[in-house]
Amino acid sequence: MILGEKLSILRKQNGFSQEELAEKLNISRQTVSKWENGLAIPELDGLIALSTLYHISIDRIVKNDDECNIPLSKSEDKTERAELIDFLVKAKRKTYAGHGAEVCPCRPKSHDLKYEEKTSSGELLYIDTYLGGKNFSGEEALWRDEEPLWSMNYFGRVIEEPFSGDFLKAALFEVTSEKPFRGPDIFRQGDYTYHCQSRGDFEWFQGYEDIFYLDKKIYELYFHGGVIL
Repeated sequence: MILGEKLSILRKQNGFSQEELAEKLNISRQTVSKWENGLAIPELDGLIALSTLYHISIDRIVKNDDECNIPLSKSEDKTERAELIDFLVKAKRKTYAGHGAEVCPCRPKSHDLKYEEKTSSGELLYIDTYLGGKNFSGEEALWRDEEPLWSMNYFGRVIEEPFSGDFLKAALFEVTSEKPFRGPDIFRQGDYTYHCQSRGDFEWFQGYEDIFYLDKKIYELYFHGGVIL
């Protein structure tokens, strides 16, 4: 495995964008991009900083083989990954965000929603299952041919009224393939405003969303997840 590929994997698995890593190391985003594309090699100071940030030895970073303790994602080409993300976005819009009907719960008092579809690469399945009401916890997950591929855990709470579940669903319906986790960065409808902040990508991510009614925060949720190995 070449150095640039290792650096890209480490960055993504630690949840940093190129901009965020550049800020951590006090360098330019262009420098990070050159490292990952094999157009430049980090100098010793840069390697020390990366080693400290990622808790991995310099030797493991620069060694030119696959004998490194960096967990790797399953290899999938861009077409397969795009298909999974497109399916995930569609599944979210067909279930909770789209006022989809619940299915038989898999756990006591859980709320389960399900969507499945046959594709050229196999049978894809999405399940969203959550517990609670005002305070709630849940997980969304994807399978292909009964093999788990991706999941996201979340925990949220309604802080104050007037909370609107319909507004939350409208915001989540605007999920994009660029950030296929929750809703868009910002969504407004009447006196309600939804915000979502996230870092990372489909493979490894974390984030936070909230809802304001006028100038009062009435809801919040934390989420994280990624590809399953």
